[in-house]
Amino acid sequence: MAQQRIEVVQAFPFSVEKLYAFLSEHENLGAIFPAKIKRVRDGQGSVNGVGSVRKIIMAPGLALEETVTKAEPNQLIEYTITKGGWPINDHYGVMKFYPYEGGSRLHYTIDLGAALPGAAWVVKKALEGSIRSGLKKLAKDGI
Repeated sequence: MAQQRIEVVQAFPFSVEKLYAFLSEHENLGAIFPAKIKRVRDGQGSVNGVGSVRKIIMAPGLALEETVTKAEPNQLIEYTITKGGWPINDHYGVMKFYPYEGGSRLHYTIDLGAALPGAAWVVKKALEGSIRSGLKKLAKDGI
């Protein structure tokens, strides 16, 4: 099964602190994903930190859960799918935050694989387009 990688870099006209605060709040990820997102378990030390879980509902009956595995305020968020998501059987997301030209920059990667041949490629194409357009809109319209 071929692994796929999504890689998006986007600059923002606001601070790393503001960008991190917005994107670390699970429910706000709906701004870049076409899904309803809800935190279902608080993290250790902070509600959106390590161990926090978000439920992503893409359509009625089609949902998955992602768990934050690493969180360094204003620097990094890592997460993985921990429930649901079939046919995706391997999913690892990383958001890295940097100061950039008086604002900030996000380097977002997702590595994914699937149990069905070709499924990871299809998911990659759908997610990548959504992430790119969502982040561009966020940069333009603000938080």
